[in-house]
Amino acid sequence: MPLTVKAKYIRMAPRKIRLVADMVRGQEVEKAKSLLDFAVKKSSLPVLKLLNSGVANAKSNLDWEESNLYIKKITVDEGPKLKRWRPRSRGMASPIEKKVSHITIVLAQIEERKKGLKKKKSKIQTQKVDSLEEAKKEPVSDKKETMKRPEKVDRKKTLTGKESQAKIFRRKSI
Repeated sequence: MPLTVKAKYIRMAPRKIRLVADMVRGQEVEKAKSLLDFAVKKSSLPVLKLLNSGVANAKSNLDWEESNLYIKKITVDEGPKLKRWRPRSRGMASPIEKKVSHITIVLAQIEERKKGLKKKKSKIQTQKVDSLEEAKKEPVSDKKETMKRPEKVDRKKTLTGKESQAKIFRRKSI
């Protein structure tokens, strides 16, 4: 069961916050915090505050440990724009859009992520041997038979018929 935390109406452009969100997506919480602490971007502060808030909620409400959490999903959506006007020459005005962002972080436990992953079966076959001498005598070959290379083709062959017309405009020489 994941935990969702949201921050709405943050006065920064979503494209600037998405740069930081992409950096921490899928990371463990402790690593994400250190990345956000040392990020040079101004937008890392609201993301870090929201992450700290989510971790505090997980600790107090759900009794989850901080070392066992990771960022399952982080999205940055666009909020309503504040429309302003800037005066220009000859009595004109040009519009200014002050953008607003909504950040959503979904935290989950690491065990849940591990349960979702399937184990891959190895293609290597093993054979039980009682002694070391038996293993030396009968080696198990798991390698596929190597394919033989075709004999080298002479590239300087003379071309006949339609082939000569098709290959006349080659960039590389034959």
